[in-house]
Amino acid sequence: MSDGTDNLPIDITSNKLLDWLIDRRHVKHKWQVDSTSIQKKINHAIQDMPEVEEIKTLLAGTYINYFHCLRILELLKVSESGSKNIFGYYSSQRMKDWQEIVSLYEKDSIYLAEVSDTLIRNVAYEVPWIRKQIARCQSTQTECEKKDKYYADAAVAAKEEYQQYCKQLGIKGEKIRAELLSLVAELPAFYESLTTDVKSLSDVVDFYGAFVQFTIESVKGGTTPLLSHLMENGNTTTYQWRKKKTPDSVEEVKLWFLEEEEETANEDEIDWGLTSDDVEDIDFNITIEDVGADQETPIDFSIETSDTSGNIDWNIETNSGGAGDDSIARGTDALTVLDNPVTRNQFVNELLELESFLQQRLMEMQGEDDILSVNQFQSAPSNVQMKTVEDIKRMLASISNILSKMTDTRIHHLFMLKSSPQYVDRLTETVRLKKDMEEKMLASQVAMQEKRKASMEEAKQLKPKEERIIKHTRELQKQIEKEISKKYKNRPVNLMGAINTL
Repeated sequence: MSDGTDNLPIDITSNKLLDWLIDRRHVKHKWQVDSTSIQKKINHAIQDMPEVEEIKTLLAGTYINYFHCLRILELLKVSESGSKNIFGYYSSQRMKDWQEIVSLYEKDSIYLAEVSDTLIRNVAYEVPWIRKQIARCQSTQTECEKKDKYYADAAVAAKEEYQQYCKQLGIKGEKIRAELLSLVAELPAFYESLTTDVKSLSDVVDFYGAFVQFTIESVKGGTTPLLSHLMENGNTTTYQWRKKKTPDSVEEVKLWFLEEEEETANEDEIDWGLTSDDVEDIDFNITIEDVGADQETPIDFSIETSDTSGNIDWNIETNSGGAGDDSIARGTDALTVLDNPVTRNQFVNELLELESFLQQRLMEMQGEDDILSVNQFQSAPSNVQMKTVEDIKRMLASISNILSKMTDTRIHHLFMLKSSPQYVDRLTETVRLKKDMEEKMLASQVAMQEKRKASMEEAKQLKPKEERIIKHTRELQKQIEKEISKKYKNRPVNLMGAINTL
């Protein structure tokens, strides 16, 4: 008589399945040892198998379990049917090997422990790991899409910045170094234009001179001697400015790094041949034509820029031209006053001096207590008394206009390009790096596209693998439930838990 439990289902949590089987003595604790031994026999047996397509398919799997062995045995019964002896037994070694393997599996239900372990491993590790990899691939794809757009935008921005920088320098950016050096040829025209502007400052110089003469009575050398020289004589040689006379001849200063014949095949990769040990003893290789050994004139182009206020200190000593014929302008004396960093620095300083004076005077004239100032200048020359606020503003505008030209970034580059080969090299490298930035961003964009493509391909390959493992796990679930059910008079068995979330 039945006690009513024959049809009660047996529910087993999937991740506790192996423990459940061991606790109920269906399998032994040391089943792994026997399972390893059986797997060795399987590896030996598969070395000699008939050319049966389904058998090939079964053996192509990564792991052969008990149920695979049962199916192989059934297929061998067909392929090895001719090997039966008169007693009905198979004489084929293949059949004997696989019959032994199945028999070993069934002993102590080793097969049940092994497939249960496989099911637990698939549910707890294999499937979650594959899903995690797929999620990682999807995250990588999203990240790559964002970076793809970022690098595309950065490439456009880098190109625009490069074009803007080249425009600021006044070059096309095709042959960078050659184009930069060619800019130096613009300086003579710039000096000529600047000299014209300076000549319009005569009223400012006269006003400042008269004011200083009235207040101080005597100024040695004048208030703005270089400006006065430029207004009277133009952009003369430093020799004429320094010695107050015109030289009989001028020896041209040749700067080797500005000559076209010195250009190399690759203009953007110039090697000045300098090492870190040579920095303190840089020779700019400036030669003077037809100068005797006793008339060498070393030129020091040591240049330092000051702050952005426009007060530029070129820190260069003017050479006297050396001993020799005193009527010949050579070395730095052969340079024009605006081309010579020292006199150019003095020129800027005098402009700043005038600007400061005019700003102070404007502030005084616009002040509420200007009565004292008016009384103080009653005996001043008319040139000092008659200036109005509008006059001062106009003078300031003229000064500011010239200063802005002198301190313009592009003009500053021209000064430095002519004075220092190292600056030529450094600026060339700066421009080249800006040019390369677009290519770098585009290369990074391509790399992101390739990475995204590789990630998509990886996810594409993982998905079928996940489906295969899930399908195999579902099959194992049914087979295990069926085998356990046999042990309990065919009571229904249900594997519960994580397996049902696959």
